Amino acid sequence: MLGAKRKVRIETERLTLRLPAHGDFRDWASLRRESENFLKPWEPTWASDHLSRKAFTNRVYWAQRSVANGTALPLFIFHRDDDLLLGAITLDHIKRGPSQSGITGYWMGERFARQGYMREAIKAVVHHAFTVLDLSRIEAGCLPENTPSRRLLEQCGYKYEGVAQSYLQINGRWRNHVLYANLRHDRRGRTDVG
Repeated sequence: MLGAKRKVRIETERLTLRLPAHGDFRDWASLRRESENFLKPWEPTWASDHLSRKAFTNRVYWAQRSVANGTALPLFIFHRDDDLLLGAITLDHIKRGPSQSGITGYWMGERFARQGYMREAIKAVVHHAFTVLDLSRIEAGCLPENTPSRRLLEQCGYKYEGVAQSYLQINGRWRNHVLYANLRHDRRGRTDVG
């Protein structure tokens, strides 16, 4: 079972989603470096060694342990035609028992943003979470002013649920986040609140 879990691979029309591997380091570091100004306003402050091989190696081992333990599903997003790394998506904080839930987080390289790749990846991960992992609820949060991310979540079936005060430290400051959730059996209908 452990080996099977480590070989998680999700295919969509244009994408392959899979666990990060040691051989992805150069592509990952290059994409993160070239997208740094685009990503930093929306992410926690990068550690001084964020783009180092050692930090990436730790990320790969964390991904393997998380999948083996069933606590997260960290996936890199590749273009199927040329195996080009586009970004990443993680289903993290997976809880079992009465909760059956997880939290979605994602990033996309700047040159690949707003081309529908992340929408395709999110929908695939949501489907996997509901059908394979048997989760009932998937949450996501973003900064209130991140209109593209808010629209993206809404297009993928997430519905606004409220605001969490000082939710995460982003770019060096504690920031409020708008919270969304996608439910496997959602009977709430469309909502325009928030």
